[in-house]
Amino acid sequence: MRFALAALTVLFLSLATVSSQKPAFDVVIRGGTVYDGTGEAGRRVDLGLRGDRIAAIGDLAGASANILVNATGLAVAPGFINMLSWSTESLLIDGRSQGEIREGVTTEIFGEGSSMGPMTPEMKQRAIKEQGDLKYDITWTTLSEYLRDLERRGISPNVASFIGAATVREYVVGLEDRAPTPEELDRMRALVRQEMEAGALGIGSALIYAPGFYAKTSELIELCKAAAPYRGKYISHMRSEGNRLEESVEEVLRIAREGGVPAEIYHLKAAGRDNWPKMDRVLKMINTARAGGLKITADMYTYTAGATGLDAAMPPWVLDGGWEAAFKRLRDPEQRTKIASAIKTPTAEWENLYLAAGSPDRVLLVGFKSEALKPLTGQTLEQVARMRGKSPEETIMDLVSEDESRVATVYFLMSEDNLAKQMRQPWVSFGSDAQSMAPEPPFTKSSTHPRAYGNFARLLGKYVREEKVLTLEDAVRRLSGLPATTLELDRRGFLKEGMFADVVVFDPASIADRATFEQPHQYSIGMRDVFVNGVQVLKDGEHTGARPGRALWGPGRKP
Repeated sequence: MRFALAALTVLFLSLATVSSQKPAFDVVIRGGTVYDGTGEAGRRVDLGLRGDRIAAIGDLAGASANILVNATGLAVAPGFINMLSWSTESLLIDGRSQGEIREGVTTEIFGEGSSMGPMTPEMKQRAIKEQGDLKYDITWTTLSEYLRDLERRGISPNVASFIGAATVREYVVGLEDRAPTPEELDRMRALVRQEMEAGALGIGSALIYAPGFYAKTSELIELCKAAAPYRGKYISHMRSEGNRLEESVEEVLRIAREGGVPAEIYHLKAAGRDNWPKMDRVLKMINTARAGGLKITADMYTYTAGATGLDAAMPPWVLDGGWEAAFKRLRDPEQRTKIASAIKTPTAEWENLYLAAGSPDRVLLVGFKSEALKPLTGQTLEQVARMRGKSPEETIMDLVSEDESRVATVYFLMSEDNLAKQMRQPWVSFGSDAQSMAPEPPFTKSSTHPRAYGNFARLLGKYVREEKVLTLEDAVRRLSGLPATTLELDRRGFLKEGMFADVVVFDPASIADRATFEQPHQYSIGMRDVFVNGVQVLKDGEHTGARPGRALWGPGRKP
């Protein structure tokens, strides 16, 4: 009897000890094929996450964990990095980032030409006045304050940003087409240094749009020189992606050389059928520059159509002085005659996406501010012009004037052959050039480009699995390790011990985009689980509601 009691006591104490021990890991992802972001072939190993880090990689069959994820038959990869995100506003409205989390995007990079800071009181007033379906207060002044505000509100993905060259110009010079004075250029450089010390990634430009168009090359070089001591980068929507494509690439290379910074080309493309043959020469130019030691990279989206506004069909001088000045010009008969003539006249002086598209039936209207104009959503410019009994040029001017907005527009511009050529370049990563949204109000009050929901899943489905343009391991590298290395993001982009635990689990056999130009508000499929900083944000394909995203900072940030 004593022996039996003693044995029971030992058993009880043993069970108590075991139950009091903490699991070895918070999360174990078991049985998947791990693609680590380096481009190496996948291998069957387990991942152990502890806190916000990857704690172990290997055979963890006997390890205990609070969350066990069975990834058998699935791919496990680093979280994807969206090199060109416009979620600056959508994350203020819905921090879940539903559309892109469901594609595996765990980090969003902002700053194409404009940024959410620094802002003057006048800039804040203009920004609020120009808001469309998404309404929000502006409670910050600097770019770093905006990023911290997002983090405080609670967001699912990580975020980081370039400083908008046009934003710095607007802050100091205003919206006019003129060069900064020497004193103003000093102030612009000081703003750059301030934001770089606070953690910005570098300088971002968008040179087909006013007021960014008004900046001369020398001005951009000076901003880059100010960012260079902080290991800043230059990233650019070039001055032309069409008629002066090669000259614009040369400008990027010059800015990189003279500014002393690495450079990246936003959404690499050859826009307009007549310009499609230029892509071979452009790729040769970039590869030659890289072979010569210049750090040049690019990103792209996975569609043959771009999206911007109807302002990209009008000469930049229309916006000299800002949108209020533009609306006055669009309502002045004499000015309208000049604008209409400029819209339909081929030129290399500015980027005309209306002519690049080739015809008005290749221009799709997807977003209006005015409730009276929203019924036109989803129609082509040709359809609306015919319905109104006016020319396409008059219709462009009328719609912008009536809506008092740039009118969100899709332009069909590129060739599939060039998309594949670009994808095969080992230095090309990917960006959606869109905001992450959800198929629910207020996002569904307008249409959008399907890249908002499908850019990354489309790469893995159409271009990896179906067309075999890339291998899966290389595609994962382009989505994670390459952009993380380009941006020098601290311990991101790879599945290695000690790295931050941004991890995705997906089915390579089924991942695919579902969004179309006719019905863009549709989630992609095939992404099963997503972890951001070790916290599960997507579970079995459904959002958990978790918002563990953080503001990420450039390598030159000062404590």
